[in-house]
Amino acid sequence: MTKSVFVSIVGRTNAGKSSLLNAIVGEKIASVSSKPQTTRTRITGIKTVGDTQMVFMDTPGLHKPKNKLSTHMLNTAKSAVDDMDAVLFVVDCTVRDISDEETELLKSLMKAKSRVLLILNKIDLLPNKSELVSLITKLNAQYTFEAIIPISVLEKDGVSIVEEEVAKLASESPHFFPDDKFTDQPERVLAAEMIREKLLIALDKEVPHGIAVGIERMEERDDKDLLDIDAVIYCERMSHKGIVIGKNGTMLKRVATAARNDLESFFQIQVNLKCWVKVKEDWRNKEGLIRNFGLSEDAN
Repeated sequence: MTKSVFVSIVGRTNAGKSSLLNAIVGEKIASVSSKPQTTRTRITGIKTVGDTQMVFMDTPGLHKPKNKLSTHMLNTAKSAVDDMDAVLFVVDCTVRDISDEETELLKSLMKAKSRVLLILNKIDLLPNKSELVSLITKLNAQYTFEAIIPISVLEKDGVSIVEEEVAKLASESPHFFPDDKFTDQPERVLAAEMIREKLLIALDKEVPHGIAVGIERMEERDDKDLLDIDAVIYCERMSHKGIVIGKNGTMLKRVATAARNDLESFFQIQVNLKCWVKVKEDWRNKEGLIRNFGLSEDAN
């Protein structure tokens, strides 16, 4: 008998949702950075243990939208809980107050009688563990959870418990993905996200959020073990283009080198990565461009 369970991972920005997904599946399929709103679309991670297949959906962080793109991101996060077997509600336990967006979603989940596992991440950063007890007591009094699991993704503490609790919720069902598959993301999307992650890490302030990455070509050569990847980095302003390229091209080279290292590690092949930078003025407020980049909720 095979079993499966579909689970959404939700929570505010920077709570550690993508890091948790990567830790569970054992592969880096979701971009991770200290910048808020790193995840823009739904990302599927798959883990099969024995007869049980767990399918996780990482979602954009809950936040107050500032443009059309962030509105799409918020809608994606809210709609991702529909028709799911369970929800991992990830909370940064170092942040004392639950945001309005988190409260609204928790209330709707309780009203829908969803099975919610409360994941309290970053326990390693709490100087006083009594704060954790206080938070658990407060939330437990307001909501009904299937389980409450304190974890530290960074320290790999408690991640296995999350897996065990999710596996308990699986029901008899065929497996919807091959047992050795860990994501349904196309290789081009994974490559684009690896490049964008390096840009998020390298760049400051508002510039990273105005960036999208498209893969123009991804082809393995017939005569040698070499993968050619041509990527276009889109930014919103001409001034941002200069920042992305950097003086004498230093920033672009730095980003490309870091991305190539990740790409080679992931695809297990030597990579020839070429990057270009183009300007698409105010693309985050243009529905056509948002859709073209695969970032609207109807593209997921």
